[in-house]
Amino acid sequence: MGLATRVMTVTLLALAPLSAASAQSSPPFYQGKQIELDINSSVGGGYDLYARLLARHMGKHIPGDPTIVPKNMVGASGLRLANWLASAAPRDGTVMGAVSRATAFEPLLGNAAAQYDGTKFAFIGSGNDEVSVCVTWHTSGVATFADALARDVTVGASGGIGDDTYQFPAVLDRMFGAKFKIVRGYPGGNEINLAMERGEVQGRCGIPWSTVKAARPDWIDDKKVNFLMQFSLAKHPDLPNVPLVTDLAKNDEQRKILRLIFGRQIMGRPFALPPGVPAERIAELREAFDATMVDKDYLADAAKMKLEVKPVSGEQIEHLIDDIYKSTSPAIAREANEMVK
Repeated sequence: MGLATRVMTVTLLALAPLSAASAQSSPPFYQGKQIELDINSSVGGGYDLYARLLARHMGKHIPGDPTIVPKNMVGASGLRLANWLASAAPRDGTVMGAVSRATAFEPLLGNAAAQYDGTKFAFIGSGNDEVSVCVTWHTSGVATFADALARDVTVGASGGIGDDTYQFPAVLDRMFGAKFKIVRGYPGGNEINLAMERGEVQGRCGIPWSTVKAARPDWIDDKKVNFLMQFSLAKHPDLPNVPLVTDLAKNDEQRKILRLIFGRQIMGRPFALPPGVPAERIAELREAFDATMVDKDYLADAAKMKLEVKPVSGEQIEHLIDDIYKSTSPAIAREANEMVK
């Protein structure tokens, strides 16, 4: 080995520890940063409650301890936020979305307003595995699903056709012959609830049971609403006597259609990153989300707010979306689209 080579080798060896130390001392990516958490619904609704709860507690589990700032981005039943995340949001992990549970499946259902690939979002987790319900006001004269098969009942819905409040009663009408008359145009779920309480509409078909317990406990305690149907792939233990929509299926085709439409309930309060966020950032935020879901302060706050906490991991959501896309034939997707469009 020549003198020059030996000198270069010694120099590189001497610098190596310095380089390693420098890498180890690099500040975390999120140090001194904020994370914007955009919420697809109006203030006071279920998505908003879960998102603001997460914003209060998740930052301390992210290296760098960033502040998470919630911000409402209402419009088109959550599609305004989903389209923005897909097309314009920063891809560095500084923006998350509390998106609609239907977001990933709208393109599969043929919704032309969904200008994105539903498989490309990076989900970090869901705050709850949801069961939604169809309710009518106690003065409506419609107390059971059998009543809704026999007489007209007006239900409130948001402006877009991608929202549960439109799609769920539409399925009951078109597949099973119910007589729900859907009044669209409300900004969000909270406004639909107020419209029902004021008598503008007779019910709401598509409200999470967790939201009823958290935001409208008097509906339950004072028997102000009737529970006509529950929407998910399995019954909620609190509602053993309320019919489950998938039990109405008469054949395999109907069962497949209902699984496509109501499988979204498993990811009931999802949080997503835009497409293209670096893998290491996704992993970091998923780890922080999972840690938050077992954080004693988070759970204590959730209990005070009467919010259910049955979290679903980002990996589980990813597998669910992948499975539904792979197992849904074009014919079933078309049939499902006819039910909800």
